[in-house]
Amino acid sequence: MINTGDILETLKMIEEEHLDVRTITMGISLLDCADPDIDRACAKIYEKICRYAENLVKTGDDIAAEYGVPIVNKRISVTPVAMISAPCEGKNPVKFAKTLEKASRAVGVNFIGGYSALVHKGFGPGDRQLIESIPEALAETEHICSSVNIGSTKTGINMDAVAEMGHIVLKTAELTKDDNCIGAAKLVVFCNAPEDNPFMAGAFHGAGEPECVINVGVSGPGVVSSAIKKAGDCDITQIAETVKKTAFKITRVGQLVAMEASRRLNVPFGIVDLSLAPTPAVGDSVARILEEMGLESCGGPGTTACLAMLNDAVKKGGVMASSHVGGLSGAFIPVSEDEGMIKAARAGSLSIEKLEAMTAVCSVGLDMIVVPGDITAETISGIISDEAAIGMVNSKTTAVRLIPAIGKKVGEELSFGGLLGSGPVMPVSKFSCAKFINRGGRLPAPIQSLKN
Repeated sequence: MINTGDILETLKMIEEEHLDVRTITMGISLLDCADPDIDRACAKIYEKICRYAENLVKTGDDIAAEYGVPIVNKRISVTPVAMISAPCEGKNPVKFAKTLEKASRAVGVNFIGGYSALVHKGFGPGDRQLIESIPEALAETEHICSSVNIGSTKTGINMDAVAEMGHIVLKTAELTKDDNCIGAAKLVVFCNAPEDNPFMAGAFHGAGEPECVINVGVSGPGVVSSAIKKAGDCDITQIAETVKKTAFKITRVGQLVAMEASRRLNVPFGIVDLSLAPTPAVGDSVARILEEMGLESCGGPGTTACLAMLNDAVKKGGVMASSHVGGLSGAFIPVSEDEGMIKAARAGSLSIEKLEAMTAVCSVGLDMIVVPGDITAETISGIISDEAAIGMVNSKTTAVRLIPAIGKKVGEELSFGGLLGSGPVMPVSKFSCAKFINRGGRLPAPIQSLKN
């Protein structure tokens, strides 16, 4: 039975506390589009995306209007393009990126994710040429997002790929320096990348996924923060219970939208990703949730413990609300996209080292962090390897999305606008790890990978 109080509470969440469905993401398999002739492959890709996603944006807008639930983004994820480009030996994969860009404009989505390669155990056909093309692809397109999975708990970490990605991130920033280095903000390096993640920049349609699927990502940091504030002076167990109940309500909204989109588009429902994804708007911050628990500033002592409890409570509440929870599902800590994180970084309470500790207990990793433009490729690779090691040992997804601010130094600001926000250039260690990174090879999988 629908309760009037529940309806009014949900309306308040939407109107006053920034509750929204962050994205409806349609995953589309491109495996049947592979062709040795790159022009034929691109034609197949364009036709297939336009056919499946023709009504995606309109459907999302219609559902938002009918139910009164804001649906911020409509997106597409595709099969990792390295798999599709493999037969096109010697051809520039950027042609695929431009085809995806053309398709994204035709159907009106915000982003297409999947200009990706999965190289956690080594490089297959098409992988190296795609990775080498990432800077050019992101510089010459607007809506394309790229990701590379360089490690997993089962396989260990491909240190050759880690070394290469340091150069790729730096080159991508350099090629887009006239546009606030935006290319690097659309490139993420993963360990244990999920195949059903609806959030950018890391979304791709995994090889184990259906032909086409609808995945939904919900978000509501403001709702959780408000609920904790209302809970008042209670102990931490009661705070956890409050977060669980709130996450349940948020996820039910996402489940409703996902099922309705699936029905109208005649595409199977995949998962609801119940991550708390912040925005630069005041009142929509994960950092402010942690501070509402009792921290003076995000990044101070107690931050990792508060974040661990938040992440766990979100998952516990969410899995009761939907039978198909997936993606990343927890709490995101992207610095430039979170008003509270930005303020904490400016104040000096939040450092990259503290963020690394926090990533051991939250959904993803070192996300949307602006670093000095004179950072070396080896330092970027070292940060990637540290974050991948956390993911590998803890059997969780971790990721790195660093933005080298070309021409800027620590304390200066870089602004992207919109959901990507802005942030201060944060200091990185000046001590070299070049000898370690240049050793290459594969960092062995941990003993806990042997679960059979």
